[in-house]
Amino acid sequence: MVKTIKLRKGLDIRLAGEAERKKIQLKSNGKFSLSPADFVGVTPKVVVKEGDKVKAGDALFINKNCPDVRFASPVSGIVKAVVRGERRKVLGIMVDADDKQEFVDYGIKNVGGMSGDEVVNALLEAGLFGYINQLPYAVVASPTDRPKGIFVSALRDKPLAADFEFELEGQEKEWQAGLTALSKIAKTWLSIGARQTAKALLEAKDVEVTVFEGPCPAGNVGIQVNHLDPVNKGEIVWTVEPTAVLFFGRLFLSGKVDLRRTVALVGSEVKAPQYVEMLVGEELQTLLNNSYDKSHSVRVINGNVLTGTPLNGEGYLGGHTSEITVIPEGDNADELAGWIMPRFSQFSVNRSYFSWLFGGKKYALDARVKGGKRHMIMSGEYDSVLPMDIYAEYLVKAIITGNIDKMEALGIYEVSPEDFALAEFVDSSKLELQRIVREGLDMLRKENS
Repeated sequence: MVKTIKLRKGLDIRLAGEAERKKIQLKSNGKFSLSPADFVGVTPKVVVKEGDKVKAGDALFINKNCPDVRFASPVSGIVKAVVRGERRKVLGIMVDADDKQEFVDYGIKNVGGMSGDEVVNALLEAGLFGYINQLPYAVVASPTDRPKGIFVSALRDKPLAADFEFELEGQEKEWQAGLTALSKIAKTWLSIGARQTAKALLEAKDVEVTVFEGPCPAGNVGIQVNHLDPVNKGEIVWTVEPTAVLFFGRLFLSGKVDLRRTVALVGSEVKAPQYVEMLVGEELQTLLNNSYDKSHSVRVINGNVLTGTPLNGEGYLGGHTSEITVIPEGDNADELAGWIMPRFSQFSVNRSYFSWLFGGKKYALDARVKGGKRHMIMSGEYDSVLPMDIYAEYLVKAIITGNIDKMEALGIYEVSPEDFALAEFVDSSKLELQRIVREGLDMLRKENS
C-alpha cells in the first residue's frame, strides 16, 4: 500500500497563464549554450576550444574539483565560442548545431543486471552524472560518495509549474529504466502528488512510492527528505529531478545522450500558454518570438516565478528548467489611492484585500517587491509556509551572523535555497532568503572541506 503524508503548512499561489495540455513543434535555430551556472557547486574546466567539432554526448566541460564529472553537449556541431565574464568566469559554451545530428554511442545496457558502480560509471562516461544533486549543501553530487538514499520528486507544485504527468506520456519505459538504474546505487524514494494518477508513477518498480498531499512546497524534494529520511551531520542523500530520470533511462535503452525536455511556456502575458519540446541549452528566442506583446513591459523568467532567474538579452534553456514564465514587470503600474481601494484583483497572503472572498480566483501578479527592506521581525511568517521541523527564522539569523554552530544545530544540513522560496515571497522584511541560505550552505561547505 502506498504511504500518504499530509502537509498543512504552505501556500498555493494561483497565477493566470497556466499551460494548456497541448504540445507544439518548435523549429530550432541551431544555437545552443550549456552553462556551468546551472550546476551548482561545479568549478568548470572547459575541455573544448572554438572551432572544435563535437557530437551529442561529447564533454564540453568537466568539474575541476572532480574531473570524472563531465557535462555532455546536447547536440553535435561546431563549438562557436567559450563565453567568459569577470575574472574569466565561464558563462557558457556555445555550439552551432549540425543539420544532421550525430551521437556518441555509449552502448545499450541491461539495467537490471548492472551494479551500482556500473550505473555511476555509465553516467559519468556519458556526461550525465552532473544532473544528480546532493543534500547537504544542495550542490552537484560527488561520485566518490555513496548516499544513504536517493530521492526523486515527480510532483511539481510551484506556481504555473509544468505537469510532469504530461511529459511522462509515451516515455514510461525510459522512466522505469531510469528509476531501476538509481535503485542499483541506493534505496530510491519516489514522491508523487495526491492528484497524480499515472500508472507509471503509482506502480513504479524498484522504488518506494510515497504520496504527498498538501499545498506548495509539498513538491520540494528537500521537504520530502525531511519527512521520509532526514539528513544528519555526516550523512548524504542524492536528489534527482524527474526529467533527469528520463535522461538516464534514454541513455541505457538507446546508448545515446538525449537531453530533450518538455517545457511549459506560461504566464499571464503569454498569448497561448502551452508546452513545447526543447533540448537543454537551446536558445529561447525561437520560443519567445511572437509569444507575448512586445509593447508591454514584461519579465521573462528562465524557470518558475519563485526560483527562476530573469532573462537579460539572449537566453538559453537551463539544465533543470521545466517552464519559461512571462509576467508583467510592474514598473508602469498605477497605484493612485491604491492603499484605500478594495483591490479585488490583487493577491494577499494575510487577507488584506477583499480578493480572498473569490476563492479560486487566479491572479496576474507582476514582479514588484512592493516594499523596502525592514528589520527582521520574529513573527512566524516563515514557519507558516515551511513544513519542515526546523526554526526557519532562527536559522536565517544564524546564517546572517555567520554562526556555524547554530546553523548546524538549527538544521541547515536538511535545507536547500528553494525550500525558502515561499518564505521569501511572504516575508514582510523583504529579505533575499534564497540568496542568504545559498551563502550559508557555501560557507558551511567551505568550512567542512
